[in-house]
Order: sequence, then structure tokens, then C-alpha cells
Amino acid sequence: MSQLEELMSIPITINKESTIADVTNIILDKKISRVLVTENENVTSIITEKDLGLFLLNDKSDRTLQQIPLNELTKPILTISKFMEIQKCAIAMLENGIGSLAITSKDNDIVGIITKTDLVRDFAKNHQNEKIVGEYMSAHYSWVYSDALLSEVISKMSEDKISRLIVRNKEEIPIGIITFRDLFNLVISMGIQRDKIFPKSFESEHGLGQTLEADEVMNNEIITVNYYDDLAKASQLLLDNKIKGGGVLSDKGDLIGVLSKTDIVKAIATLN
Repeated sequence: MSQLEELMSIPITINKESTIADVTNIILDKKISRVLVTENENVTSIITEKDLGLFLLNDKSDRTLQQIPLNELTKPILTISKFMEIQKCAIAMLENGIGSLAITSKDNDIVGIITKTDLVRDFAKNHQNEKIVGEYMSAHYSWVYSDALLSEVISKMSEDKISRLIVRNKEEIPIGIITFRDLFNLVISMGIQRDKIFPKSFESEHGLGQTLEADEVMNNEIITVNYYDDLAKASQLLLDNKIKGGGVLSDKGDLIGVLSKTDIVKAIATLN
């Protein structure tokens, strides 16, 4: 068995002729962040929770979720051989700006899927005491003030192409974090009632985008690691807390950056 076969999982699939309501139910019921899309029993594309959330925020039609065909927001999926090295998988993800790859057999049939989380899990297990957090953390991090409107939060995430924002109070002290998963759950909870109030209400004068503020959506606790911590142990901390990123502290306890799964994948890409 190849290394990738040991890490990969069997993908959850949905037929191309399905609707957004169908894929939303699968993502919520299975607690997964991506679904592969099939046509004539062959995998042809992928849909992620991020694609779904952004679509629902930007679509201004009056259609219900049951009326929107799935193919309006699917994307092509990149495939790799099950014999490819883990390091090359990390490089492929980074070069293409994606979080998952479909794995093919020697007959080019898709037999599994591997994600950033799978790569991080392997790194945490097999590369302890090789690298430190400070080598790969992102020193620059995006943030908003606690009274920023939800519409501003989403615009900031889209503009900076990020999945998390640190929330500061007016004294410039970090007091929380907002992730795309938080927004996704909020959007989906509204999307389920879309036949009545979503999405046009989101950016209306009295909609969520113009009435909810960052501190009403954020997580009050920022999971943190230290600059000189072992990167593998920090990776395990992210996995244990089921988060995609956290804060990095200096020796003085100041927040000096963030560490995400993408940062860890960058470390994997540099392994000898």
C-alpha cells in the first residue's frame, strides 16, 4: 500500500443533477467540508463548503435551495496518482491553491481523496522535533475591530483570500477569532429558510450583514501556540481542536502571527 493510500479517505459523492439543498444536507449530516460530484458514475468535479457559503452570499436570486442546480458552483478537481509522494501532494495543493486532491488508481479511476488535514495528520505523527512554528507561521495576519459589521468581515476575507480573522477591541487587544466555518454555519442556517428570508435580506438595511457585528459571531477563545514550539506538536493541537488555524505568541505572550494548516503544508513541501 502506498503512503497516499494509507492517508486517503473514500470520498462522499453526489450526482451532478442534484440541487444545492441536497449537497447542503450531505455536508451538514456527514460533517464534511467537500463532496465529489459524479456524472454517469464518474467523478467530474468537486464542491466545498467555502464554495457553497460564498455562492449563497453572492447569489441575489429569489430561488430556494431546492431550485438551484448543483452545477452552478462545482469546480474541476485535480487528480494525482496514488503512488505520488506526500511532499509532491503538498506542492500540488500549494501551487493550485486548493485543499484537496482526488487520488487515482493505475487505471485512472478515482479511488480516494486526500486533504490538507490528512497531510497535517501525517506530519504531526512522523516529523516531530524537525521544525519549529516560527519558521512557517504567517507573521502578517488579517484582523477587524469587534464592532465591524458582518458584511465587512466577509468582504475582508474575500479580499485577502483567507479563512480566519482576528478580532481586536479598540485598545488593539486580540479578543477573538472568526473563521469561515463560523460564517458558513450561520449562512447555512439562514439558507435552510431561504424560501422566506435569504439571501437578499443579508445585505439589506435590516439584514444580518448590516446588523450583526464581529464580536457577536467570533469565538472568544483563540487557540494559540508559541513561536519556538515544535511544529508537529502544534499541528496535533490544531487537529485535536478541529480547527484550521490558531494564533502564535511571542515569549512575552503577544500575538505575533497565525499558524494555519496551509502553513504546515508549506513545511511539508520543504521536507527532504
